[in-house]
Amino acid sequence: MKHTVHAILITLVPALLVPVLMSAAAAQSPVMLQPNTIYAGADGKYEAQPDTAMLRLDVSSQQNSSREAYDKIAAAAERVRQVLRSNGLDPKVAQVGFYAVNPVYDYKNPKRKVIAYRVDTNITLKLKDFSKIGPLTDQLADIEEAQNQSLSYILEDIEQAKAKASEDALRKARNQANAVAIAGGRTLGELVQASVDVSQVSIIPVQMAPRAFNLQASAASTPAPTAEFSPQTVTINAHVNALFALK
Repeated sequence: MKHTVHAILITLVPALLVPVLMSAAAAQSPVMLQPNTIYAGADGKYEAQPDTAMLRLDVSSQQNSSREAYDKIAAAAERVRQVLRSNGLDPKVAQVGFYAVNPVYDYKNPKRKVIAYRVDTNITLKLKDFSKIGPLTDQLADIEEAQNQSLSYILEDIEQAKAKASEDALRKARNQANAVAIAGGRTLGELVQASVDVSQVSIIPVQMAPRAFNLQASAASTPAPTAEFSPQTVTINAHVNALFALK
């Protein structure tokens, strides 16, 4: 990530020039500048290990009647519950995002005749125990109605990471302000005021296609796609605007 640092030095100058310099600096600074101060803005970041895995399963079935499609999805949902229980998870920890029943039309027919019904739903699961990801993705892939699986990692306990990113940004701002102060023959003093803005980089979930059902039995011994790999870290970005006193 590119780090940007801006510094503005305000020293004691003749009275007529102070308003001009203060106005020009204020146009670039989100903090109120004062004589004998220096302003610096810097970016920082912190790479944190995720504490939660988000596993999403899309389930869909298209049948001749809405009842048949419903029964297929109900059976698939029961298999999901069985998979969760077999891995020591209460089905209540999973969340249903939506449920929809839609007719499928024959658009080649001017009367738009209904030729089938499609039922769609998705199930999302948060996991703290990453060792369960491999068995779950493997067993959920065996469900015929499972259309897609996606896996992403997030950081729910984010406050410490935000603090670390802010510390990194403030350290860069202080170093730059100190360099400018020394170049101007001054000494950097205490922090007068600061503002911070923190953001988290979004991670695109990894899509995992459903398993083909003509695989040989020996394929069952193949490690899960996530096996032996480390979870992707979560990047927390921070931008600090700081005003320091000059001695």
